[in-house]
Amino acid sequence: MSQSSTQQRQLVSGLSIYGAWQLVSYGVEVKSTGLMFNPMGQKPSGYVIFTPEGRVSFTLTAENRQAPECVQDSADLFNSMIAYTGTYQLDGNQWVTRVDAAWNPQWVGTEQTRYFLIEGDKLVVQTPWRVMPNWPEKGLTRSIVCFQRCQSDFRN
Repeated sequence: MSQSSTQQRQLVSGLSIYGAWQLVSYGVEVKSTGLMFNPMGQKPSGYVIFTPEGRVSFTLTAENRQAPECVQDSADLFNSMIAYTGTYQLDGNQWVTRVDAAWNPQWVGTEQTRYFLIEGDKLVVQTPWRVMPNWPEKGLTRSIVCFQRCQSDFRN
């Protein structure tokens, strides 16, 4: 598989998006009010992983998730996560994912656009304004997500 010129420029400049990134923070802005909220708590967890072959995997979970004790608890866990995977393409400061599997079936077959900025070992991601399935009552929102590049603890 060949790399796009954008991907090649990122490799040359040392600002490659490839690899694993650990979630640092996750906030959501409500367009109608400008207010920010943390829908997954103050310390959510998650990762985004980009392969050079063009696949991305994104998982974000709320803080303090607990094993379910009943059917309702299991159903409630659905609203405490976001997860999707698919192929992606880079274009300048954005990537577009063609989703082929997701926590919410509504996303399967869609294209999800994200804007990003890499500063050293930090990746800051912003979504376009949209109605999110996890909190549709908020109307148009956008997510602002910060990751830190993962460092391997394994030694060969």
